[in-house]
Amino acid sequence: MDVFTAPDYALGRLVLLRGLGLVYLIAFVSALNQFRALIGARGLLPVPRFLARVSWKQAPSLFHLRYSDRLFAGVCWIGILLSAAVIAGLPERASVWVGVAVWLALWALYLSIVNVGQTFYSFGWESILLEAGFFAAFLGPAHLAPPVITIFCFRWLLFRVELGAGLIKLRGDRCWRDLTCLDYHHETQPIPNPLSWYFHHLPKPLHRLEVAGNHLTQLAAPFALFLPQPVAGAAACLIVLTQSYLLLSGNFAWLNALTLVLAFSAVPDGWLAPVLPGTPPVEAALPVGFFALTVVVGLVVLVLSWRPVRNLVSRRQRMNVHYNPFHLVGSYGAFGSVTRTRHELVIEGTRDDDPETATWRPYTFKAKPGDPLRRPRQVAPYHLRLDWLLWFVPLSPPAHQHWFVPLIRKLLQGESATLALMAGDPFPEGPPRWIRAGFWRYRFTTPAERRETGAWWLRTPEGVYLPATALGEGGRLVTDRDTPDGRFPGAAGR
Repeated sequence: MDVFTAPDYALGRLVLLRGLGLVYLIAFVSALNQFRALIGARGLLPVPRFLARVSWKQAPSLFHLRYSDRLFAGVCWIGILLSAAVIAGLPERASVWVGVAVWLALWALYLSIVNVGQTFYSFGWESILLEAGFFAAFLGPAHLAPPVITIFCFRWLLFRVELGAGLIKLRGDRCWRDLTCLDYHHETQPIPNPLSWYFHHLPKPLHRLEVAGNHLTQLAAPFALFLPQPVAGAAACLIVLTQSYLLLSGNFAWLNALTLVLAFSAVPDGWLAPVLPGTPPVEAALPVGFFALTVVVGLVVLVLSWRPVRNLVSRRQRMNVHYNPFHLVGSYGAFGSVTRTRHELVIEGTRDDDPETATWRPYTFKAKPGDPLRRPRQVAPYHLRLDWLLWFVPLSPPAHQHWFVPLIRKLLQGESATLALMAGDPFPEGPPRWIRAGFWRYRFTTPAERRETGAWWLRTPEGVYLPATALGEGGRLVTDRDTPDGRFPGAAGR
């Protein structure tokens, strides 16, 4: 048998390709549903404005040739159709070069989106998805044995994802070292899901066990991925189990689902056959041209790995860094620090003239905590980008939230695309005259409090982030402190 192929991973390849196809489908659907309000021509951070100040070399993207919202939607739809074809297994039935073309197209299309997505596409799982999609182009069709080089490229990606996350925790927040981080994390994570309340109330000894298990998975299992079977397969199964647990306990977009899929690069067919019977026969020898291409890819990955390795061993480790504009062979990590208390930004509006005596109505987001009586939602592996970024607002100075002022302006204008990102419009009769935003402290209710009130959260106000603000002349935002009588400029004419 050819030493350059891995015939025992044909079923693992099938899971890799179909799973990646599903994640790409979710990513393109997410982009299609949200881009107009976030980065469209009239969005919070418009792509045309961004393209005017960056070069193709800095941010490779098809949109340097031309941008329109219609073209962006077209890119998303092409990505959706190609992803659906992958899920159906169509490229696997064709020649080796069809699979290469389809996956490189998916990678290039999504790269074009990520590289113009700015803050809204700054999450580490964007780069992980791009890197995985690029490697998928060199897995080969169903009738060929998977190339060893490509299989190990996937394991090397998984190694960096897991070990990077493990090391950043040990070097970061002390609670990871004393095993107490999960006393807080289920409550303070960006978007809790329906089970997070229950996970938060597990006995503290189980929280310690959770953290210890996380350390085992992220610090030891990654090295075992490169050992002979059955050790590598056992390490992969441990990662699958851990990521499944994380899927149950929180909403982290497609990070957990994607990491889980990557683990199948180390699961042998003998373990998958009882679940996925009918292993297709594969040819041992790879076409010369395709084999040469996988060798080139392997060498490129080897060269590009120098900086991520330096980062992993550095005491000043950084997480979620891509070292080139193609998002290949980056450094990853998550939750180097854990917040102990949850602060939420509550945005409210009113149509009354005087903000001092006004009746205020809250804006409700699709998944963020708002109404204490509303049960947390399950949205992952879908990615609600605005909800995620609003979690960071209480943790960062206002200067870092350059998208927030445009958001307030859009709400004051009653812009439909922006309102579509929310759970509903509290002002169906017309846009509000004033908007304000306050900080609130949220915590999960105790079991006794929930039995008594039915509430999932208990909240208390803790300060003002944005004072009452209205639209002035020329679309300028003014606060009630800017106007002599505390009234909306031009209110009498409305």
